[in-house]
Amino acid sequence: MSRIDIEDILERYLTGTASPDEIKGVEAWLDQHHARDSEWQRMDKTSRDQWLAGLYDEIEESAGIKDNKVVKMPLRKILWRSIAAAAAVAAIFFAIYMEWPSSQNKPRELAETNVPAGEKKHITLADGSTISLNSASVLKYPKVFGDKIREVYLSGEGYFDIRHDASKPFIIHTGNVVTTVLGTAFNIKVDNTQHTVIVTVTRGKVSVADGSRQLGVITPNQQLSFNLISHQQVQQSVDAAKAIAWLESDLHFNDITFADAAAELQQRFKVNISFANERVKNCRFTGTALKADKLDNILKVICAFNNASYKVRPDGSIVIDGPGCN
Repeated sequence: MSRIDIEDILERYLTGTASPDEIKGVEAWLDQHHARDSEWQRMDKTSRDQWLAGLYDEIEESAGIKDNKVVKMPLRKILWRSIAAAAAVAAIFFAIYMEWPSSQNKPRELAETNVPAGEKKHITLADGSTISLNSASVLKYPKVFGDKIREVYLSGEGYFDIRHDASKPFIIHTGNVVTTVLGTAFNIKVDNTQHTVIVTVTRGKVSVADGSRQLGVITPNQQLSFNLISHQQVQQSVDAAKAIAWLESDLHFNDITFADAAAELQQRFKVNISFANERVKNCRFTGTALKADKLDNILKVICAFNNASYKVRPDGSIVIDGPGCN
């Protein structure tokens, strides 16, 4: 929240034009940060208005941020007479400035789209931006964006094609990782097995941050991978087309190892696939699996290619076995 926002809220609070949420926010903070027998809690409404007005003026003047804006306020009742008290006044204003709930800037009501395993969904947002969601992904978004910002919340994987609007940055929250753009196209993947968030750009420029810490700025055919446990990031050049290959309806296996094919099948069908014989992972093959194909049908064909077999465990996971390849 900017200083101007704080000024506006305090002005509305003092003049009695603040919204119920704004009044609740200011008074809840003051109640929370003062002892029960504090002078603030013993004041009536008039005394509170006088005190807050004086606080507002004093902090502006001491910080050198007083501008030409004139707000008529009642005279201040002197409450503190020591240097320590003056420091407390400054601390209160700073805390209000820094701690005003971030939820004030977030949409109050979010629509939610859940994508079942094995399916994909395409969404068009209110600003004309489009998002393609991969299997087992969840997107939360406002039906109508606010005046200053466009924010959505992603779990899973999505390809974003964002309509440019220099006055309204577009922000994607994936846990504590924040991706910010003005208008561009990029892919975000939350890999829970590897504890990473991977951002790949196909068009434009994207800024990625871990909370308030800047991780990097990436451009087309660049990728930033951030480990959620070690908090380490890797930025590198990639073929962005491979990162968004999941957008295609069919699975194309082009001279691929069985291990890589199993990883793609795990992603599409959200099932755990392991190998009883590590040598089977080295087998290579080429083929295409149609979108409508079931996992059983795909595995039967791939195993036939590679002289392998598979079985489904009671928990739904799959184990592949066979003599393997050199």
